[in-house]
Amino acid sequence: MPASVNGYIGRFAPTPSGHLHFGSLLAALASYLDARQNNGQWLLRIEDLDTPRNQPGADQHILQTLDAFGLHWDNTVIWQSQRLEQYQAVLDDWLQRDLAFFCDCSRQDLKAFAGVYPGTCRQRQLAPDPGHAIRVRVDDRLISATDRLQQTLQVRLSTDPGDFVVRRRDGIIAYQLAVVIDDVAQGITDIVRGADLLDSTPRQIWLYHLLKAPVPRYLHIPLLLQADGDKLSKRLGATPIAADQAPATLFRALHTLAQQPPAELARAPISELLDWAIANWQPQHLPAAPQFNEMYTTRR
Repeated sequence: MPASVNGYIGRFAPTPSGHLHFGSLLAALASYLDARQNNGQWLLRIEDLDTPRNQPGADQHILQTLDAFGLHWDNTVIWQSQRLEQYQAVLDDWLQRDLAFFCDCSRQDLKAFAGVYPGTCRQRQLAPDPGHAIRVRVDDRLISATDRLQQTLQVRLSTDPGDFVVRRRDGIIAYQLAVVIDDVAQGITDIVRGADLLDSTPRQIWLYHLLKAPVPRYLHIPLLLQADGDKLSKRLGATPIAADQAPATLFRALHTLAQQPPAELARAPISELLDWAIANWQPQHLPAAPQFNEMYTTRR
């Protein structure tokens, strides 16, 4: 894929488990503004591997909503479900080189270990089985995940979480593996996403190391919470954003992202709002915390 003028390539990668809600819009808008202010590319990828969670038609609704909000992507949209051969090729290579192994441990087997894999199947050399998970081996080095906004996260993967799953027992490729393979393939240099994925970053850095690929720059924006303190999410029934209210919703999103758009833009068309936002994007104004202080409610 050709590089952008200055080498910046960002992306937005929603899951089609429902329509876009206000929290999704914040992540999309932040990544879009960061790319455009840096004269970079902004790519779109549909992360639809977790098929039990996918909702029919949600992917097309996401594309239509982004378009209605003026968030136009570059190049061709990628669906992860069309890239299974690429993921499997990496798994086959790692299994052959003993960088990964089959694991038949159930959740019940691991319940007593508080989320840290105890290495049960590391030396068992299980035969290939579609009903087995695949775990990638980790070592005891300290992984440092630096971020443009959040505090540096340092994790020793051998003790948190241990060898981790890259293909689930139901055969579905794990998010951690697919996202890194795709970001490498697309030449992603900068990742702007929600702070709920900050804890995933050390594992993804480890996978970049195994793939001998450069680690992108990260910017994890604070999460928007519901009144009960839960993350605003499709799973919890967050209200979809309405395309016919795009200008007002964009103006509100810029305020939520602490960009302080001038009051005279409150009734401006989308193109004018985005032009101002690109020229004035200042991610350092975001709170350096994993959550926004002001909680969101569906009544706002």
